[in-house]
Amino acid sequence: MSQPGFRSRLITLVTTCVDAVCYRKDALVELYDQRWEAETHLRQLKTTMEMDVLHCKTVLGVLTELTVFTLIYNLVRLVILQSANQQQVDIERISCIDALRWLSAPESGGPLEALFVNRWRPNRVAPRVQKRRPKKYPFMTKSRHMLRNQLTQQAVGA
Repeated sequence: MSQPGFRSRLITLVTTCVDAVCYRKDALVELYDQRWEAETHLRQLKTTMEMDVLHCKTVLGVLTELTVFTLIYNLVRLVILQSANQQQVDIERISCIDALRWLSAPESGGPLEALFVNRWRPNRVAPRVQKRRPKKYPFMTKSRHMLRNQLTQQAVGA
């Protein structure tokens, strides 16, 4: 089946759902498409909202941080939905970063303005690579003051 903007080559989907009556091929393909949408939303959370690195050290802190990110992301998606309806375009075409910027602007209490509409890019691909390279320095596990004193002692003792 050929659809503009989607894969035109045959892929093999491996699953443990082996009952062909309960799990139709079309339903599995639709589920795969939904998974792809979920990955796109996770990418927006990690990159656009800078959630790729969590800052809390305790379990409660991490859970709180994830809850706040989820609430904000749902608010961003609501703004995107309203803007898409207002501009009569598909929801996927509204810029996530533009919605986040509109929400964080001081005058965001006013009427929703037209957000940026991304152009249709059906054959867009991007490599999966890591942008951040691990640094050779150790993590800061002591206070800056203690580390400065330690460096000073090493310099004096050498």
